[in-house]
Amino acid sequence: MKILVLADVESKYLWDFYEEGRFDGIDLVISCGDLKPHYLSFIATYTKAPVLYVHGNHDECYIDTPPEGCICIDDMIYVHQGVRILGLGGCMQYNYGTIQYTERQMVHRVIKLLPRLLFRRGFDILVTHAPAYQVNDGQDLPHTGFKVFRKLIDKFHPKYFLHGHMHLNYNHKLPREYQYDEQTIVINGYEKYTFDYEK
Repeated sequence: MKILVLADVESKYLWDFYEEGRFDGIDLVISCGDLKPHYLSFIATYTKAPVLYVHGNHDECYIDTPPEGCICIDDMIYVHQGVRILGLGGCMQYNYGTIQYTERQMVHRVIKLLPRLLFRRGFDILVTHAPAYQVNDGQDLPHTGFKVFRKLIDKFHPKYFLHGHMHLNYNHKLPREYQYDEQTIVINGYEKYTFDYEK
């Protein structure tokens, strides 16, 4: 399964300079947040693949203008062709924005999902906006990752952890892919990135 991950910055290659066939071979599109709703709606129009998304901390506009033809997977487990995908949007609370959470609030969101996680026997892909704590996150409060994300990965060992929020131009040392442990690969979805998910 070929998955296209998007986050933070609209790709000119996919939007401004779009040409027919750009989405050929893509089986699933996943947005990790902070993208214009019209951009995601555009992509949903030109691909046959489902377009999933979680909210980034700058996505307040989705309340009035949600991305058309897309599926919000915040606080749910979405199953696509047998692949279990868990979505948890938002970032660390730093100025009381509507899509910001304290560590305690994020833990509460995860606790509410535990019955479904246990019923599904875990998940295969974790999709968030913010990174996990001390896993390629930032030093400032807005870009500090959540500790509970690491706990989720350590307990359920998903194949992939997809996130945004950490722009790759913030620090040239930020990796696009990172092997967290033997089971889990972390991918920073900044702008666009495609990878093959092997079932």
